[in-house]
Amino acid sequence: MKSLPKFLKKYFWDVEFKELNLEGNKDFITERILEYGDPKALSWLLNRVKKETIKNLLFTKRGLSPKSANFWAIFFSLPRDKILCLKKSYLKMRKSHWPY
Repeated sequence: MKSLPKFLKKYFWDVEFKELNLEGNKDFITERILEYGDPKALSWLLNRVKKETIKNLLFTKRGLSPKSANFWAIFFSLPRDKILCLKKSYLKMRKSHWPY
C-alpha cells in the first residue's frame, strides 16, 4: 500500500490524504485528478493508471463535469454517446415524460 506523492494533496481536500492509495482508491483518485489535475498530476496519473482503466471509468462513472468528460472523450478518441457523464440524467429524462 504505497501512499500518494505530496504534490497531489491539494486535490484531496475533503478526505484523509494519508489513507489514500492507488490500489484501494483508484477510481476516486483518477476521477479527481482528471477533473482538477494540473499537467504534473495528470502526467503522474497517466504513467500509473492504464489507459483502458481510465476509458472504462469514463464509460461507467458520473464523477466528472461535462466539460472535463468531453475533453477526455476527445483526448482518448472515445464516442461521446458512450461517456456516462455526457448522457442526459435520469431525472431530466423522467421530467420530460412526467412533468410533475
